[in-house]
Amino acid sequence: MEACYNNIPWVIIIQVIIIIPCAVGGKVPAIIVFGDSTVDSGNNNQILTIVKSNFEPYGRDFYDKKPTGRFSNGRIPTDLMSEAFGLRPFVPAYLDPMYNISDFALGVCFASAGSGWDTTTNQLANFKEYQKKLETYVGANKSYYIIQEALYVVSTGTNDFLNNYYSPTSTRALHYTIEQFQGFLIGLIENFIKQIYQLGARKISFTGLPPMGCAPMERAVDLIQGRGDTCIEKYNDVALHFNDMLSGLVHKLNGELPGLRMVFANPYDALLQMIKDPSSFGFEVTGIACCGTGLFEASYLCNKLQPLTCPDADKFVFWDFPSHPEN
Repeated sequence: MEACYNNIPWVIIIQVIIIIPCAVGGKVPAIIVFGDSTVDSGNNNQILTIVKSNFEPYGRDFYDKKPTGRFSNGRIPTDLMSEAFGLRPFVPAYLDPMYNISDFALGVCFASAGSGWDTTTNQLANFKEYQKKLETYVGANKSYYIIQEALYVVSTGTNDFLNNYYSPTSTRALHYTIEQFQGFLIGLIENFIKQIYQLGARKISFTGLPPMGCAPMERAVDLIQGRGDTCIEKYNDVALHFNDMLSGLVHKLNGELPGLRMVFANPYDALLQMIKDPSSFGFEVTGIACCGTGLFEASYLCNKLQPLTCPDADKFVFWDFPSHPEN
């Protein structure tokens, strides 16, 4: 499964080996994950939603070549992070019936594809339930140690913009300017971080926004509307501004909350460099994704009946249309 170690994980490996250990203090006993489809390892399989990926060709480069509910051909960034810290080579989904608290003691994923800060999910409630199960399983002292010393990975935000604010069916743009909406999201994020801090989180890696205007679907829309195969700079500018706001929030909370060690993991520049200069990273294709035509296919539209799905995902930066890098 060499694809799990090539090219796109460079962004993650840099953060894991250099940035995150320096910020959070080295070895951790568990990885605890919150977020959206970029880090969902299969929770949506158990949720009533159309946003699923538990079918082929998803997972074709995963262990046993089986789809797991990850929105990728192989592993996702948090799987690689877990392995880099000497834990399991993947982080199991909390709602997956194949796993139990003995598995979750080393790492657990609460992320749900399609979620965002402006949508309601059960991730925090599931985390509270997990804490009770963990204490019953390992005892109060060890449970306290795991919760305090675990690395918490938070990765979400793109959906709030591309599938919410900028969606033709959204009403948010009618009530907020984009600057006001960003401020609204920052308030929700601050509240979330303070909630998991109160529940014991101390080491947090918070992922910023990618150059979301360069996602295959956004480029396809520009192409259809006659503006050429280019990134939508308006969306990229929003991502840059929001990342600045996130960085400021991380700095603020590190100063306000005693014992908090939170690092801002910004994927923007590294991913944009891959998109603009793919050959330097071993890629060949950036304008479209691997699955189907590479323009609009994701979830149920990215299926084994698609005749145009690429045979070699290693050549593509993106796996499906939203912005899921191939792994």
